[in-house]
Amino acid sequence: MKHLLPIARTSAAALTIVLSAALVAAPAAVAQQPGGYTGPSTKAAPAGYSGPSSVPLMSAKELLDKGKDDQYVRLKGKLVSHKGGEDYEFADASGRMTVEIDAKVFPAGVNIDHDTQVELVGEFDKETFGESTLEVKQIKVAGK
Repeated sequence: MKHLLPIARTSAAALTIVLSAALVAAPAAVAQQPGGYTGPSTKAAPAGYSGPSSVPLMSAKELLDKGKDDQYVRLKGKLVSHKGGEDYEFADASGRMTVEIDAKVFPAGVNIDHDTQVELVGEFDKETFGESTLEVKQIKVAGK
């Protein structure tokens, strides 16, 4: 039995090295997943449920003209440019508006550019003075 101990120690050491290497490599592999906004930008862009929704679908113009503060809405259109930070310019057939999108909201592994049709779900921030925006909580690709 004593002659098996060196083999057991060697195997345990090898297993420890392999597991340590896997743990170090895992975050790097996750960090390399492509995704996020890839269209026009003035600065570098940071990088669930898919059934029916009772959240109303509105146009950008309708939301800016008639939207209520803290109202949840859906918009369909395109993110036509990145304005910097979390700010993007959204456009649909009715007009354009600024939307705020945290990098973690972009779908993992999905590139979204200025030609990608998207559906945004978010909370409207109506401003009396200044620019009203939509704080995006969810993005779905609606097709090109």
